[in-house]
Formats: sequence, structure tokens, C-alpha cells
Amino acid sequence: MSTGHVMLGLLVERPKHGYELKREHDHRLPGARPLAYGQVYATLQRLQRDGFAEVAETVQEGGPERTVYAITDEGRTELTRWLDSVEPPAPHVASELVSRVVVASAIGDAADGYLLRQRAAHLARMRELTAERAGGSPAEALAADYAIQHLDADLRWIETALRRLADLKESTHA
Repeated sequence: MSTGHVMLGLLVERPKHGYELKREHDHRLPGARPLAYGQVYATLQRLQRDGFAEVAETVQEGGPERTVYAITDEGRTELTRWLDSVEPPAPHVASELVSRVVVASAIGDAADGYLLRQRAAHLARMRELTAERAGGSPAEALAADYAIQHLDADLRWIETALRRLADLKESTHA
């Protein structure tokens, strides 16, 4: 995910200050890692440097001075380009799950037990997400659906891995 592009999308509605952008990011992208304030301000500086955002005003409303940023025409063009581009599928498997199973299978029978424990953890998380989805906002429901489907894919892989490991054991004992 491009934090800068998400922030540009949030600026389309109206100019906003950094604290507001952080709060909206964290609210509108449930399930995403919350942004650190330092990341928000560093991203705003890059967007400004690249001509995608500009300072609209500086306000002080009973607290610290806040810089309000607005999206520029170049920023709108960049946001449209980003939204129109397709996210390429990941070229490599970079999963902790796969790494643990490969290492566990290399040292003996530990992989089966790990896979069974992982399956139980995935099922428990799916139940939690299903409950959250039922009472959440549309954004929370979309995030939960995404996470549930990824967990479901992992569960299918876990079942395949268990069968493959069982076949391997059978062929080495035969």
C-alpha cells in the first residue's frame, strides 16, 4: 500500500491537517497498521516536495498551530494514475507460515503439529473476524472479508501441506 496515495485520496474531500489524516487513515482502513505520526508528517513533506500536495493554510484553534494540506492538480493526476494501475501479484512467497513449515519438516515430525496448531489459530481468528464483520461499518466488513479470505486460502494450503507431508512419510516408510 502506498501511504502517500491513500493520503492523497483523503485530501480529495477537502484540505486536512496531519492529525486528521492519521485519524481518518486509521478509521477508514480498519485492519491496516495504524500510521505513526512521524510517518504522516514525513509523507506529507514528500507529497509537498513532489508537487502532489501544498500547504493550504496554518490554523490555531486553542491548541498547537496546525498546517492544513490540500491536494494539487498534479496530486489528483497522480492519484488517478495510481487508482487506474493494477497491483501486480507478488512474485515470491514471503510467508512466515511457509517458512516455519519448511524448517519444521526439515527437522522431522514437527511440521504436522505446527500445522495443526496453526489451523486452530486460523479458525479462531476467522470466528473473531466474522463476529466483527457482523457489527462493523462497511469499511470494517470489507477489511474483515479480505482477512477471512486470506485465512481461508492459508487453511486450504495447510490441508494440502498436511496431505503432502503424510504422502512423503508414507513413501519414505514404504
